[in-house]
Amino acid sequence: MDTPICDFIKEYEAKGTSRLHMPGHKGVPFLGCENRDITEICGADELYEAEGIIAASEKNANALFGFGRTIYGTEGSSQCIRTMLFLALQERKNRTERPVILAARNAHKAFLYSCALLDVDVEWLFPEGAKSLCACPITAEQVAEGLKKSSAFAVYITAPDYLGGSPDIKGIAVACRAAGVPLLVDNAHGAYLKFLHPSKHPLDLGAAMSCDSAHKTLPVLTGGAYLHLSAEWAERVGRQAKKAMELFGSTSPSYLILQSLDLCNRYLAEGYREKLQWTIGQIGHLRGQLKKQGWTVMMDSDPLKLTIFTGEKGYRGREVAEVLRAHEVECEFADLDAVVLMATPENTERDFQRIEKALERLPQKEKIEPSQMPQILPKQKMRIREAIFGRWEEISCEEAVGRICASPCVSCPPAIPIAASGEEITAELLPLFRAYGIEKIEVVKE
Repeated sequence: MDTPICDFIKEYEAKGTSRLHMPGHKGVPFLGCENRDITEICGADELYEAEGIIAASEKNANALFGFGRTIYGTEGSSQCIRTMLFLALQERKNRTERPVILAARNAHKAFLYSCALLDVDVEWLFPEGAKSLCACPITAEQVAEGLKKSSAFAVYITAPDYLGGSPDIKGIAVACRAAGVPLLVDNAHGAYLKFLHPSKHPLDLGAAMSCDSAHKTLPVLTGGAYLHLSAEWAERVGRQAKKAMELFGSTSPSYLILQSLDLCNRYLAEGYREKLQWTIGQIGHLRGQLKKQGWTVMMDSDPLKLTIFTGEKGYRGREVAEVLRAHEVECEFADLDAVVLMATPENTERDFQRIEKALERLPQKEKIEPSQMPQILPKQKMRIREAIFGRWEEISCEEAVGRICASPCVSCPPAIPIAASGEEITAELLPLFRAYGIEKIEVVKE
């Protein structure tokens, strides 16, 4: 597979042209990558009005993924989330009432910021017995029931979630189709799912649109992302999609990121599936070994995630993360109850051996009960947009009880709000704030 963006920039660099254009480094290596960092010079195309090398590269990506349309983003899934909401909002049938979206509660804060920018209200799906801030195991039945009671213009879910779990996307998509609304999926952690046998990508399971953070699981520079549209939605909003991306993106997209997306096409086309299966096999083997050592491992997770619940062994997740760190392993995420490690084919056998050796040495201690999630949703006292764009002050969590949340209360990772903007902060939330190291909260100024 050809790499038109990379080829153009390589040729430009080889010519030794005097760079009387941006960026200011003029190709001189301060970090070491500047020689390949350019702007929209003649022949370099334009991301949001692509007709040349970028259009050709996106065509390659579209052939690989096989959806209605695949569009590059250089500002992560956050840019794509805003675009998905905008496109779905443009197509909504009910324009006389305030726009409402039905969303699983474990949404990333980027979703809330998108709702603020677009002035959209959220009706949350929050199943009984939710055990983690990161997980929200909603069912197709809950979505169908929610849509009967709601005037929502779309349904929004996160799959896979931060722990590696996923709801029944296929069933939820059926419920959405029956109600005549699109299913939007934050698939930031699952760009690679298309290349499993069979595909587990949300669009192959019936979603209308998804955002994929290419940089999270593929060899792409941080910020590289895809916006995928199904065939139906490419037909409906394909012409608007680039303009919508431009609305939420910089006019100076990174050509370093674009080159990595371009080069990733060749990577995916040339033996990636075999590499992926090897990695999944390594993780599967490691899960089995850790279970033998007495660890509680999430077995039905996203295939590239290793999620270990540490309480049964007598440890907090953050304690285990420190042990791994001492053995030269850096995890993706840890909280009181779990530690999450993300792998790709770029990890080596040595990486997996280090994990096993680090954890096999830890003795069994007295069991620690998992932390408790509040089983109530805070009351919405103000619209999300009003709360985020209004005047605010920062106070301690204890002082904030009874006040209205301004910016979403969140630690990053996982960047999932404990209290969402516009909600009343209650005493029941205080233990969760403490668990995630949140000491101060931004509240609406009275």
